[in-house]
Amino acid sequence: MATSNPIIIAKKPSESGDFEGHDAEQVRMMDEVCIVLDRDDNPIAQVSKRVSHIMTNINKGLLHRAFSCFVFNSKNELLLQQRDDTKVIFPGLWTNTCCSHPLDIPGERDDDFAGAIAGVLLNNFVFLTRAHYRAAKPPGESLCGLYLFLQVDVDLAVNPNEVKETRWVSPEKLRDIFKDPSLQYTPWFQLICESLLFKWWAALGTLEFDQYKGESEIRHM
Repeated sequence: MATSNPIIIAKKPSESGDFEGHDAEQVRMMDEVCIVLDRDDNPIAQVSKRVSHIMTNINKGLLHRAFSCFVFNSKNELLLQQRDDTKVIFPGLWTNTCCSHPLDIPGERDDDFAGAIAGVLLNNFVFLTRAHYRAAKPPGESLCGLYLFLQVDVDLAVNPNEVKETRWVSPEKLRDIFKDPSLQYTPWFQLICESLLFKWWAALGTLEFDQYKGESEIRHM
């Protein structure tokens, strides 16, 4: 396993904030335990979600694991969600279907690449790639995200504590709504759209899509 210099982690309440005005359930989830990584995606420690989003820690190199799911229907439309206004991280912004963090618990944490994927890969989800991403606006984040695709027709049971609104979009519709200045998007979704999403999307459902599956390289965005 690769080694990294130790990170001195700030845990003072004054640095993590009291999240005044946020939903109580959202604040509770900020104490869930995330997997801390080195630059090669090897688990090296654990911290709460609250601590992992403190800019002091991010600036010292704290990196954690996450995943982003993209669900498409049989019409080849992508399901977008608008994050609820009570979310602590990036409230009210539009993004891909589902974004979350594997927790440092049995079954979701592993020390190797295959194990890391197995910790989030369920049913018919297809793993494409991993990417480092960093957002500097407090509360910030620095993570290595696993990108997953699934094409299936689903009935939605939306959790109003997480999601404000949903919509299905075609590639053309997504390009069009990006031009609307009244809509704002999470930084990781913008980055993946600018670099990879539309290429993957165009190949979805074809043999060409196979070339994008299971990439071992860690991308840096």
